[in-house]
Amino acid sequence: MLTRARPAVTAGPAPDLTVLGGDLPVVLSDGTLTDHVNLDYAATAPCLSAAADAVNSILPWYASVHRGAGAASQRCTLAYERARQTIGDFVGARPDDHVIFTRNTTDALNLLARALPTGTTVVGWAGEHHANLLPWRGTVSLPVPRSAAEAIAALQAALEAHSGRNVLVTVTGASNVTGEVWPLAALTEVAHRHGARIAVDAAQLAPHRAVSLAADGIDYLALSGHKLYAPFGAGVLAGRADWLDAADPYLAGGGATAYVAPVTDGDLIGYAVDWNSGPARHEAGTPNLLGAVALAAVGAALGAADRDALAAAENALVERLRAGLATLPGVEELRTFPDGHDRVGIVSFAVAGVAAADVSAHLATRHGIGVRDGLFCAHPLTERLLADASARAGADLGPTAVRASVGLGSTPEHVDRLLAGIAELTG
Repeated sequence: MLTRARPAVTAGPAPDLTVLGGDLPVVLSDGTLTDHVNLDYAATAPCLSAAADAVNSILPWYASVHRGAGAASQRCTLAYERARQTIGDFVGARPDDHVIFTRNTTDALNLLARALPTGTTVVGWAGEHHANLLPWRGTVSLPVPRSAAEAIAALQAALEAHSGRNVLVTVTGASNVTGEVWPLAALTEVAHRHGARIAVDAAQLAPHRAVSLAADGIDYLALSGHKLYAPFGAGVLAGRADWLDAADPYLAGGGATAYVAPVTDGDLIGYAVDWNSGPARHEAGTPNLLGAVALAAVGAALGAADRDALAAAENALVERLRAGLATLPGVEELRTFPDGHDRVGIVSFAVAGVAAADVSAHLATRHGIGVRDGLFCAHPLTERLLADASARAGADLGPTAVRASVGLGSTPEHVDRLLAGIAELTG
């Protein structure tokens, strides 16, 4: 277990929050060159220069982690465990929490699903990303709420009906479809009042807002490096140790074992295993050192930044985009909660009479803009929101939507170019 004494904050140089790829040239359909505009951060964010620098710094020393006495191996082991400490600080882990490196949010939530005590009831909402919808068994599925208050009331009723047993509430921090921020403080309070634990899918929240296990009372938190400017194949599950230490290892293999001995039964052979406790229990195999180091570099950079100022700048971009979309005929934004609800830098919309795939292709080939079209790995939610948007518009908006998402490096000019490209289709 790690002890995380937070150092005193002192004034220093502003962190470098430059992302790579901001000046990539792309060829348009008419043969001209333009700079690429990335408005697809919600799928995979660009790499922060600090993450690339951290990887390049450790690469000459790259060696085994936890398994060697040589200088390179010792250096890499130290870098890996320091990365765990840094990410623990970034997510506000408590002293006795575990910080387990995984591949991504999906992997982290599947790990937690495997670690639940037998008979645990999982309570969640039907509108989750598939990563937080499909791993669970024995789920109480609550309908997609129309407001934050409705979400809180539905959870209250569900927990009253399932008292007296292990219960895990699982919820997104911010929707990957609409960007809307869920009422985590209130949901956490309701869960704890009924003796339940709460797990947060922070894949879309952590890149945009500060989140803290300790300060927010969250029991478990999952995130992905590739959405957090560290696209090197690492994610994290952080949270309370007891369920994780009591569970069978997520993967069986080297690193998870303290001791292995053969056991024979006639001509059959098996193995008696003493499993490690702590994060190592669920990190079998050679760990992703580069992913951990990259993710820690981003955590350190964002941890030293003014997150409120970053959120305010991002909110200005989102409001610019939403206001612009509202002026375009036939364009309808998707939303779960009432207009004006708090959100991060994600906006999904549909254009009446134009297929979502054609919208994204037009933006890419005519304007050099990258967005996403489809159902965004949240099929039940996006289909419901498209039906709602079609009803508001009085027109069938089609089976899929377009999503634009912003982050570090996004500018008002990027938003304006997107709006101009859509205006060509609607004018």
